[in-house]
Amino acid sequence: MTTTTPSRGARRDALPRSALLALGTAVFITSLTETLPAGVLPEISSTTGVSPGAAGQAVTVYAAGTALTAVPLAAATASVPRKPLLLGAMTVFLVANTLTFAAPGYAVLLAARFLAGIAAGLAWAILAGYARGIAPPGLEGRAIAVTMTGIPVALSLGVPAGTLVGQRVGWQAAFAGVSLVTLAVIAWIVRSVPALDRPDPANAARATVRRTLKVPGVAAVMTVVVTFVLGHTVVHAYVAPYLRQAGLGRSTDAVLLAFGVACLASIWYVGRRVDQYLRASALTGAALFTLATAALAATTAHPVVWAAAVAWGLGWGGIPTLLQTAAGRAGAPHGPAVADTAQAVLVTLWNVAMMLGGILGGVLLEDVGAKAVAAVAALLGVVSTAVVALARHHAFPSHRTTP
Repeated sequence: MTTTTPSRGARRDALPRSALLALGTAVFITSLTETLPAGVLPEISSTTGVSPGAAGQAVTVYAAGTALTAVPLAAATASVPRKPLLLGAMTVFLVANTLTFAAPGYAVLLAARFLAGIAAGLAWAILAGYARGIAPPGLEGRAIAVTMTGIPVALSLGVPAGTLVGQRVGWQAAFAGVSLVTLAVIAWIVRSVPALDRPDPANAARATVRRTLKVPGVAAVMTVVVTFVLGHTVVHAYVAPYLRQAGLGRSTDAVLLAFGVACLASIWYVGRRVDQYLRASALTGAALFTLATAALAATTAHPVVWAAAVAWGLGWGGIPTLLQTAAGRAGAPHGPAVADTAQAVLVTLWNVAMMLGGILGGVLLEDVGAKAVAAVAALLGVVSTAVVALARHHAFPSHRTTP
């Protein structure tokens, strides 16, 4: 059993907010490090002397590093104490981002990005489990929600800020800023995040991927991860061409802002409900995403597009929290190592789905058209909704937990 020692005078039923915010900032760093190059591709291209397409591989190799190493690293480190492991992952992030802004050429840049992806795979495999481990009983889902807030903050605030710095000062300065934030987070984790008990070696030895996927509920959660993330990425990666076709090209930033604000609202709402209403929240999110993308496929009327963007954000924003909570709940009865392995599988499939979504969306856009991208996303949303509806016993149970 994983336990923590509460600080003197702390309420046993209160969330350790400083610790969770430190973990959330670590999530922010991983998300920002992954997506920041997309906002400064022209600057990277001009300074490294490669084409924009080649510069874009800085995003691809990061995702590849995460997808290829999350599961092996989770297995190799299953019996390692969590706090030193997390600090080690963040230290690798510090090194990788420092190498990125100091890279003398394109090859070193890609190597640094791949290293950052490896660190992300390790960090993501343990962050949700860490949040669960330090939360009071019954508030594990809310703890994960606080931690996962780092994702939309990175996308809605971090990337635009980093892009502005990259355009005004230079893309290297943006990554230097991320390194400084990483250094501060390492100190914050040392000071505020409690240590967890050392994982049980016997339980860790049983936490193979095959055995984890056989745990009731885990396979269903992973199916939703693949279909939902694939559907989201297919349309999100090519939303700008869709908006141009709809005559909203000049309003792309405003539409994405509306989407981002809706994501933040969704995370707040889901965070308050996830521990008691996991199934209902997952069904609502999947249904909203499906309706939004179906509307985008049906018409490019401006009011519909704006409403769909908001509905999409409301449906998508809480999904990382819901899926990580569902995976953690399914694996937790079989030991912390199994729960962490489930998170590692989730991270791997998430990144694979993102890579496949970019490829599939590009093919659909070129060969069929922008509306086809939204139509395929809606179809994948239907599959996600159906799996959540059917997996009522273990993956997305209807019973409530008592906070």
